[in-house]
Amino acid sequence: MSNDTEAVVSRLLDIMRRLRDPASGCPWDVEQNFATIAPYTIEEAYEVAGAIEEQDWPALREELGDLLLQVIFHAQMAAERELFDFNDVVVSITDKMLRRHPHVFGQEKGIDTAAAQTAAWEEHKIRERAERKAGLLDGVPVALPALLRALKLQQRASTVGFDWDSAPRVVEKIAEEAGEIVDAKANGASPDRLQDEIGDLLFAVTNLARHLGVDPEASLRSTNAKFVRRFGEIEKALSKQNRSLADASLGEMEILWQAAKTGEQG
Repeated sequence: MSNDTEAVVSRLLDIMRRLRDPASGCPWDVEQNFATIAPYTIEEAYEVAGAIEEQDWPALREELGDLLLQVIFHAQMAAERELFDFNDVVVSITDKMLRRHPHVFGQEKGIDTAAAQTAAWEEHKIRERAERKAGLLDGVPVALPALLRALKLQQRASTVGFDWDSAPRVVEKIAEEAGEIVDAKANGASPDRLQDEIGDLLFAVTNLARHLGVDPEASLRSTNAKFVRRFGEIEKALSKQNRSLADASLGEMEILWQAAKTGEQG
């Protein structure tokens, strides 16, 4: 780090130490632990993704700062328990990046595309898991959003050939899973059984997205945004008629929905 970088990082580390001081710190910060801060860490990561999706670069700068603070917070709590400190965190990721990029920092050659790098990265991770005697699916965090975890589990399994051989085969699986939901419902299946069947369908849809090279999480975020946008158009159209959603029938709302959809496409 440059002297300026060292100074600003050191200042942030000192701020967190003072906030966590049992005698003179902030009562809220002092009371926190790894478990209570973890949800905020996840939230901040999503806010970073949101700023990128909206291409709001000033917001991205701020959100990255909030995310960095989460790292600093966890590192400070770890230092207090003599587990590790912020420097250990930096050294750990630095060593990992050097280890997993021998084509840049070492003598290994032959990696000249992003796809080749992705494959090499996975090979390095497989070797590291083997050294730790870990299972192939070990280490995929349980706390990840379910859709993202499904994707990562499938990616791991595919590295050893446990995968569908084509997207059309996955489409067939989706149809099969959808049919099982219909049958389960018709046969009076329990809520737990229906939940299980819905999970199978979502897992299969995630698999299709992966085979098509589409990020399922980004796809669903985009659809959520589209739904909010078009529903807003329904509200606006009704408001111009001095009416509310409660005044409109489903048929009327569907007509307005289609109008909003056509307007976007036009």
